[in-house]
Amino acid sequence: MRTVVSNFSALTLARAIKANWADYYSYLGRSPNAELSVGPYLTWLLTGIPDSFLNVVFRTQLPADGAGELIDETLAHFRSRNVKRFSWWADTATPRTDLDKHLVTHGLTFDEGRTGMAADLMTLPEDLPRSAGLTIIRVEDKATLQQWIHVTRIGFGIPEHGETRLCDLFADLTFEMPMRSYLAVLNGQPVGTSQLFFSAGVAGIYNVACLPEARRQGVGAAITLAALLEARTMGYRISILQASDHGYSVYRRLGFQACGKLNIYLWESETNLSDAEGNA
Repeated sequence: MRTVVSNFSALTLARAIKANWADYYSYLGRSPNAELSVGPYLTWLLTGIPDSFLNVVFRTQLPADGAGELIDETLAHFRSRNVKRFSWWADTATPRTDLDKHLVTHGLTFDEGRTGMAADLMTLPEDLPRSAGLTIIRVEDKATLQQWIHVTRIGFGIPEHGETRLCDLFADLTFEMPMRSYLAVLNGQPVGTSQLFFSAGVAGIYNVACLPEARRQGVGAAITLAALLEARTMGYRISILQASDHGYSVYRRLGFQACGKLNIYLWESETNLSDAEGNA
């Protein structure tokens, strides 16, 4: 039986945000094109896609002894899989002085993280302005998925050679519950994406992206709102997401409220860094 969360206490929302986020990555790990490791101290996902948020350690409970060795082993495995960049997500309840010491020593860089947000689906602003030529469609076939992948890749700045791997990853997952994906089409051209993931009693919003030439036309708000309205018709009361600084104001207009942050540590191979410096 599906459980739907309707309790808006700060503790409940914080738990739902973290649980839905972790379940999302675990779900991606079901793809035969991904590698998921669930251990007593670390849980991580590798996809081989050149994007730090699709190669990620998303659960951490470091042991009292041997934390450094555990991180060494994890990084060695990532390198053996030719992972060029990844992120390490840390619960803000974990003292930075503890985890930071280990991760920074091993070459990771602390990032400001993402803001956890939650919204009441009963109070959505349904009259947001939008371009007359904008339509939102659900991704239900491979042809539409390919368009969705193309827009997502460009919107998040993923290198072109990662597009095939993105298609391989989501082709096994996106056409059935608990995931639904949406494509925004402006005057006949695919321009924006969003995704729903249902878990932990809430509707999680993911992969909100827009092509650069279509930004500031209400595409991001419209495609997010379309997903939220469908979640509401399915009986969900709360939606959650992790907002970047760029998307924060958009989500605020949709009724999302901040519920704390997740700390992020980023790692990039020296090869990638050298290439970036050479191209600067």
